[in-house]
Amino acid sequence: MSMAIKSVAIVTGASQGIGKATAVRLARDFSAVVLAARNKDKLEETASAVSLSGAETMVCDLDLRDPQSAQIVIKTTLDRFGRIDALLNIAGAVPQINLFEMTDAQWDDGMALKFHGARRLTMQAWDALKASNGSAVFISGSAAFDPKPAFAAVAAINSAIIALAKAFAEQGIKDGVQVNSVSPGAVMTGRRQSFFEKWAPAHNLTVDAIRNFPEEVGIARFGKPEEIADLLSYLVSPAAKWMTGAALRMDGGEIKGI
Repeated sequence: MSMAIKSVAIVTGASQGIGKATAVRLARDFSAVVLAARNKDKLEETASAVSLSGAETMVCDLDLRDPQSAQIVIKTTLDRFGRIDALLNIAGAVPQINLFEMTDAQWDDGMALKFHGARRLTMQAWDALKASNGSAVFISGSAAFDPKPAFAAVAAINSAIIALAKAFAEQGIKDGVQVNSVSPGAVMTGRRQSFFEKWAPAHNLTVDAIRNFPEEVGIARFGKPEEIADLLSYLVSPAAKWMTGAALRMDGGEIKGI
């Protein structure tokens, strides 16, 4: 165990996008950041960026869809650092396939990482979070508030994550664990860029059409991963300790309903 460690955060999906940005941001506030995702090379890149801010790192390159992975992450974290103060469940991408075309296997795979992976990891971390009066955050998505047949699985699974987070939050009030969820809107991550590059030609769209997407959905611009990371860092900071059970949207104003 590292003797000087005062606070430890676990970030899933830390190899890219919002997860990577969050890990780098948390390095300012936590003594150690544990990085979990499948791609070891990309995790090592994140670890290097986190280390520049002075935090220790540990890389867990595994697939959180596997039921045993959650236990491995928590055990190795506690073996090395002895505590867990924050858990940020960011890993997971649900395929955007039409409701009438998506197979049972694709539904199951969509649930496996983003929902069940986060659920198992939070359960495994719960006792350590109780001991530290720590915090957990689940990443959902704005599709939960505006379901469409073209991305029904995204909307349904994100809605389930919000409900799951609220259930954990109610138990957390009794156990001293703060739990919230965050639903980002159209954030320009590498994954979204790749989606646009593949999706646009298939739908006869130009680069200009992609550039005009924010205006079409009623926002000023795409979000940045770092902006979501700043919100997440606030949620696991002392300043936000009384906020629990909240489902926060950060979408540039895309969802107009109350």
